[in-house]
Amino acid sequence: MILITDELRARLLANGAADTETDHAPVVKLFDSTGPATWLLTELDADGDTLFGLCDLGFGFPELGSVSLAELETVKGPLGLGIERDLHFKARFPLSVYARAARSAGQITEAERLLRQAAEALAKSHSELPPDAAEQRR
Repeated sequence: MILITDELRARLLANGAADTETDHAPVVKLFDSTGPATWLLTELDADGDTLFGLCDLGFGFPELGSVSLAELETVKGPLGLGIERDLHFKARFPLSVYARAARSAGQITEAERLLRQAAEALAKSHSELPPDAAEQRR
């Protein structure tokens, strides 16, 4: 299976080239069909290999980080199966929501209740931030 199609590559590269730090929605979900590892990826560096996103190797501590596409393409599980792309994955939230829900669940999750709770908690924490200094001067 092709892990990153040309269309996905273009979207990931565009996110990676963005000038501002943006909370992108995941573009692609990859997973180990014979194990617990899962990746929700949002960006691809200009090198064409370094992906950024939420990485869960199945140890109970999902984290934001980078992973090599070339390395993912060489992974073979115990049955000789490689990493696969979830053809049905459609991101409904930005990466920060998936990350917060994953920290709470101990794994990447698509559970609606957990994602909504994470989104509400993030929205509440953002609304409690002090106003921007530029806003105070107006």
